[in-house]
Amino acid sequence: MIREIVMYGSKVLRREADSVAAVDAEVSGLVQDLFDTLEEADGVGLAAPQIGISRRVIVVDISGAEPNAPPIALVNPVIDIGQGMATAEEGCLSIPDVYGGVSRYTNIEVTALDQAGEPFKLNAEGFMARVLQHEIDHLDGKLFIDHMPPLKRTLLRGPLKRLKKEGEAWDKRHAVS
Repeated sequence: MIREIVMYGSKVLRREADSVAAVDAEVSGLVQDLFDTLEEADGVGLAAPQIGISRRVIVVDISGAEPNAPPIALVNPVIDIGQGMATAEEGCLSIPDVYGGVSRYTNIEVTALDQAGEPFKLNAEGFMARVLQHEIDHLDGKLFIDHMPPLKRTLLRGPLKRLKKEGEAWDKRHAVS
């Protein structure tokens, strides 16, 4: 099912998401909803908090940029190792039309559970590493703009102020306190 994407300004985007105790039918449904919503939004990654669910679940599909990369779901992902650094422009489905340079690891190792609840390790580099870090940040209540230098963030005040109203309205509609 396609879900509404939560906008910047919502409190749910700034909270640390809850760990998943077991991958059950509810979590499987959440994964499917994340993939459906990601496809509809034409994005490369989506975290459960971005659809208003405070659970440590993300999905990534970079097949548009890297055709051999399969879509992947990660439950309770943790970055174990990060190496190398590079700055590249990022955007976010929860902060539409806002972009900025962010420094991230170029190579990472992630431990997570798959859709069946089985533990696995994933070594990622380049664009995949960047997308994974961006989505895992969402699980910790961090946004890509938090990694930008203060001067760059200052320049985004206008667009962020307008978006914040949307996020706050979402909170009111869904009784988020």
